[in-house]
Amino acid sequence: MALKIGIVGLPNVGKSTIFNALTKTRSANVENYPFCTIDPNIGVVQVPDTRLDNLSKIYNPVKTVHTVIEFVDIAGLVKGASVGEGLGNKFLSHIRECDAVCQVIRMFVNSNIVHVEGRIDPRSDLQTINTELILADLQSIEKRIQKVSKMAKSNDKELKHQLDILLSVKRGLEAGELGADTGGYNFFLLTQKPFMYISNLSETDIPKFDIIKQKASLGLNEDDILIPVSATLDAELIGFSDEEREEYLQEIGITNSGLDNVITAAYKKLGLITFFTAGPKEVRAWTVRKGATAPEAAGVIHTDFQKGFICAETIKYKELIEAGNEVRARENGCLRREGKDYIVADGDIFHFRFNI
Repeated sequence: MALKIGIVGLPNVGKSTIFNALTKTRSANVENYPFCTIDPNIGVVQVPDTRLDNLSKIYNPVKTVHTVIEFVDIAGLVKGASVGEGLGNKFLSHIRECDAVCQVIRMFVNSNIVHVEGRIDPRSDLQTINTELILADLQSIEKRIQKVSKMAKSNDKELKHQLDILLSVKRGLEAGELGADTGGYNFFLLTQKPFMYISNLSETDIPKFDIIKQKASLGLNEDDILIPVSATLDAELIGFSDEEREEYLQEIGITNSGLDNVITAAYKKLGLITFFTAGPKEVRAWTVRKGATAPEAAGVIHTDFQKGFICAETIKYKELIEAGNEVRARENGCLRREGKDYIVADGDIFHFRFNI
């Protein structure tokens, strides 16, 4: 599944630095001036999963393949982007192509890095981004209202219902609400995409970060995802081995860099789960949406597997680990055969039977 997370925010909040750290590259230009990113940078990032590592120890495969997510570093947004200010039109079009939005909020203080508004005000920055997205959606909804209003004069009940929904969405957006209820219609709204937030802090502020307090100060809800990250610290760790990285972080009193949390949170925010295929040639993690059936999971591997699906032989990850290997798991009765109606559970290890 090709899934994209857009990294957004005002200019000079650390988006490109975070992108480089996530992708462990220096492909995104990082300069001390607004709009140093114009065309979006795209990077493929592995989703960290210790289960995959543990399965590889059991099967000792030729190769191990993680599931991945694409991160997109999008040009900075400024006030007026919804009417084309700065790189507004490009910014908004790139967000439309993403499955979810990861908003970077600047909380670090550094007089050498200019802020586009001339001051550090995280809550105001967040509101600026959200306001521009809402205004862009309002333009889109108003155009739809005009079109559907004309068509609804034919007394078509479905069109009248759609018009009522559009008017309700418009009222919600005008009240500053994100993620308006569209009654099942797909209006391709920017504010309906899943949102998550990154607090970009200085290295010294990471250990004392109070997530409850910071959510309140930003005006976020309890269930919103807010992740503390030090972009400059993580950029410094590019090129470190996993062992060197862990050792360095422990030395400065940080349990992890925060970026693994960003990747994992993005995966969950999109409502995704992982299943595995495992054998001596390859141990691989695969991605499906929650609620997917066994045939749909088989189709992720190859469309022919779904078309000719017979059954899925599956072992739960926990049961395999407890057994120690697949042979013992089978002997313990942990192997089950599931049919077309089986709903995939996170961590299922599958072998699909199919007939082409």
